[in-house]
Amino acid sequence: MGEAATTNVEEPAAGHAKGSINLRIEAETRQLIDDAAALLGKTRTEFMIESARRQAIDVLLDQRLFRLESECFDAFMNALDTPPPPGPKLRSLLRRAPAWRT
Repeated sequence: MGEAATTNVEEPAAGHAKGSINLRIEAETRQLIDDAAALLGKTRTEFMIESARRQAIDVLLDQRLFRLESECFDAFMNALDTPPPPGPKLRSLLRRAPAWRT
């Protein structure tokens, strides 16, 4: 493996304030990022923020958005609208005091 390098990447925090992220990456990876950023006419920071942001959006959407065929959607909605009756484990769980109250 190559030598590790430290890279600082600024990230937007709440509102318009900015923060920073410090990364330790292999020199080869840093060079790869620099080469790609240069091809796009961007700084390393711009490239890394845009890439990380795009990946984060994809991950979050993958957990929140899904598509179903009409027949499958109807079955899914029916399952949500008519859940099975609570079993003994669920009834036991609902009788317990929440951990934050004990």
